[in-house]
Amino acid sequence: MSDAIRYEILGDIAVLTAQNPPVNALGIDMRKGLLAGIERAEADGAKAVLIYGEGRTYFAGADIREFGKPMVDPGLPDLCGRIEASKLIVVSAMHGTALGGGLEVALSSHYRIAVPSAKMGLPEVNLGILPGAGGTQRLPRVAGTEAALEMITTGRPIGAAEALDKGIIDRVTEGEPRAIGLAYAQELLDAAAPRRPVCDMPAPKAVDFDARHDALLKKGRGQLSPATALRAVQAACEAVSFDAGILRERELFMELMGSDQRLGMIHAFFSERAVSKLPELKGVSPRLLAEIAVIGGGTMGAGIATAALLSGLKVTLLEMTEEAAAAARGRIEGNLQGAVKRGKISADRYETLTTQALVLATDYNALAQVDLVIEAVFEDMAVKKTVFTQLDAVCKPGGILASNTSYLDINEIAACTKRPEDVIGLHFFSPAHVMKLLEVVVADKTAIDVVATGFALGKMLGKITVRAGVCDGFIGNRILSTYRTCADHMILDGASPYQIDAAMTAFGFAMGPFEVADLAGLDIGWAVRKRLAPTRDPRERVPSFPDKLCEEGHFGQKTGKGYYVYEAGKRGGTPNPEVQGLIDANRTELGITPRDFSDEEITRRYMCAMVNEAALVVGEGIARRPLDVDMTLLFGYGFPRYRGGPLKWADIQGLDGILSDIQAYAKEDDFFWQPAPLLQQLVAEGRTFEDLNRENS
Repeated sequence: MSDAIRYEILGDIAVLTAQNPPVNALGIDMRKGLLAGIERAEADGAKAVLIYGEGRTYFAGADIREFGKPMVDPGLPDLCGRIEASKLIVVSAMHGTALGGGLEVALSSHYRIAVPSAKMGLPEVNLGILPGAGGTQRLPRVAGTEAALEMITTGRPIGAAEALDKGIIDRVTEGEPRAIGLAYAQELLDAAAPRRPVCDMPAPKAVDFDARHDALLKKGRGQLSPATALRAVQAACEAVSFDAGILRERELFMELMGSDQRLGMIHAFFSERAVSKLPELKGVSPRLLAEIAVIGGGTMGAGIATAALLSGLKVTLLEMTEEAAAAARGRIEGNLQGAVKRGKISADRYETLTTQALVLATDYNALAQVDLVIEAVFEDMAVKKTVFTQLDAVCKPGGILASNTSYLDINEIAACTKRPEDVIGLHFFSPAHVMKLLEVVVADKTAIDVVATGFALGKMLGKITVRAGVCDGFIGNRILSTYRTCADHMILDGASPYQIDAAMTAFGFAMGPFEVADLAGLDIGWAVRKRLAPTRDPRERVPSFPDKLCEEGHFGQKTGKGYYVYEAGKRGGTPNPEVQGLIDANRTELGITPRDFSDEEITRRYMCAMVNEAALVVGEGIARRPLDVDMTLLFGYGFPRYRGGPLKWADIQGLDGILSDIQAYAKEDDFFWQPAPLLQQLVAEGRTFEDLNRENS
């Protein structure tokens, strides 16, 4: 027997106890142990087998250390088939989580019992694959086609009560999994209950699979795994036998295993977990965080305050007037009411947060004892310096002073205080209580425990937290500025904003760059361009049409008109007919004869610009690792998860081809298209961005 499975026999029941902490992952030792346990139980003359997990969970899923490697026998599909084929009654007692292969093992058992707190699901589509050990064949037979499709194509886990209602488990009972499992197995033996293999159950009913397939592709913006998983469920309904369905599932599983999307989603899975694990923070304790303050109660400040309140922090929100403070309270209460409607918090919790945890103030002295202050005021250096000078005077020693700036120099802000070691950037993304990304911007003199506190705050708020160095725009906005500039250049040369938006949504972005600009507000980019104009290199190609649009008062959705026209009550916008005239005038002014662009060329140029700037960001140390860039773009800028991030995409496409294209584009514009030294180095050495991730893990 494997050490991962403990075997014992109690009367007529053989007990197989998983003991592979912390999550009883179904690695090779676990699979060997389960197989040996079933065979030994049969040889020992047992009449039933109980499978359960010791510690905090049943089988939480596959062993992630085996991801991407060849499966070692016994593979999980064969193991599940062997459990199901046993002539003994096999019972699974479930607690904690039964995810992926864990639920597939349970489904291969003949009976299933769970504690009320147990959760189960098949999340494989979120890794770019599908349940490959019979999950797409067994789940529809016990739960029905509709319920199975919802679980399999979304990857959503469900609780024990819902699983019981769907027929996935047979009983929900309070108690220890071992005790309730033994009692249930004995009850089944006493009642002479029959074996009940799922494979012998009737095939589930078919639905309109073609229509569902197309809908899933559209909803997933091209993600293949949900739509492919649907085809596997279709096989459960339509194949001539259960075994034929299993074969079809395996074919589709291997198809996804060989896809670029699987590579991208596995990369995203691991990077999401690695991004906040910085070697420099090992053993560093964060400062105390119990009460924070937010300065500025606009959309961003109210969102930050909302996120902090929901995480259990006390929040003092500072505004300059009573009227502004009242408006800020209204925004925060509106955000929290949304959380009540979604079932995230109770009405009582809402009352506590708004009457006890939230304090409104109009005097800086109210911030004297808070542990951390986050300013979220207007994006202007003079305004920021005024705020930080006042904070420096009133905040307690050791209190952390943070700026939510999107672009400005944190070193310059820190220099106006007597405590630059306590100053840090915390760049949230709007709406801050919804968006998952937080950039922790580390200035030259920021203390290491202040950095640790920034990451601790991110964890408390449930954010994907990324370390960034100081430069204009940090990681995300710096890269955004470059690929947006590339898009503007393509417009000057003949493309339209609407063709570019369509090409990039076809690539997998939720919105195109000009739709995003309208949503964020065109005045933001306008302000940045005006701020940078005095230091702009004369060789830079600078389009005037975006500024002309702003000069006419068109800032996007908030004014009802930008690149698109927005009408009250209508979702989305329609192309603004005035934009083309501004573009034509700009082309005439610059003497440009427009040409046609294919969608493929638009996508390639846009992505090459993104990758090249990202390589500069990594090469300069603004991002420590390529995966930091990938997570920033995934969680803050709508980059399609199934592509892994721009630098993972680049690895998959081939860095040599990307460099070659950039060098070709440089023949047209050798100022904008300057190949990043890091990209050139990696190509010369035959290495990838993933190699850098491994070296810096």
